[in-house]
Amino acid sequence: MWIVFAFGSAFFAGVTSILAKCGIRKTDSTVATAIRTIVVLIFSWLMVFIVGSQNQLGSIDGKTLLFLILSGLATGASWLCYFKALQLGDINKVVPIDKSSIILTIILAFIFLHESVSLTKAIGVVLIGAGTFLMIERKDAGFKQKKGKNWLLYALGSAVFASLTSILGKIGISNVESNLGTAIRTCVVLLMAWVMVFVTGKQHTIRTIEKKELAFICLSGIATGASWMCYYKALQDGLASVVVPIDKLSVLVTVVFSYIVFHEKLSKKSGVGLISIIAGTLVMLIQ
Repeated sequence: MWIVFAFGSAFFAGVTSILAKCGIRKTDSTVATAIRTIVVLIFSWLMVFIVGSQNQLGSIDGKTLLFLILSGLATGASWLCYFKALQLGDINKVVPIDKSSIILTIILAFIFLHESVSLTKAIGVVLIGAGTFLMIERKDAGFKQKKGKNWLLYALGSAVFASLTSILGKIGISNVESNLGTAIRTCVVLLMAWVMVFVTGKQHTIRTIEKKELAFICLSGIATGASWMCYYKALQDGLASVVVPIDKLSVLVTVVFSYIVFHEKLSKKSGVGLISIIAGTLVMLIQ
């Protein structure tokens, strides 16, 4: 059953990127992240009360709480980097780099969670790494886009923090109901996001957000909440090294919708890269 939740996570994560891109055309990405986190927080705590796991709050030990907080901080950092990269660059470039966090996740899962790395997983890592490289044009790697030269750094930062999120989250929810763990982590992300808004002095821009963009920001928060619920349920019941690859298939959903909504087209080289990423992801599912 956890496989179904993993694929659900991939779909909603793919939709999240499209909705978020629609909401940050004019709105600052940090402010948008803070606003959408409110929506995710409401969604996550609603799920806690629906499943009745709020009674476990008092039984969470210090170690588990620490890893949930650390996971939340990593998530917050990943989000801030990811949506900044989305604002500066093309979705078809940013998303593959973000999803390449799977490579670091598998390495960390091997070191800290003692999950084995089979030959098929090793092949999958190579295919995903090669595919990600192919999807980045030389001019992009040279930081010479007109829209923003630092998107690649933000995208790489997003990938690194996302991998840390998976490992810390796996440890943190080992003894906690998945929805409650997600809700606690979201509280940390919300606090971190709003601290960043006020530290950077961007709180005054909230009043100027267009209603249409605000709607898309909120919708992206709902999609994120749905993705999280599916992802951490799958992560709690399954192997991190299998759940994460399935979740990364969201890149295919994103590419399809980016073509429909933003008319972003893939070059032949990028198309080969996308096929390589998908192939690598599917290879990792072979037991």
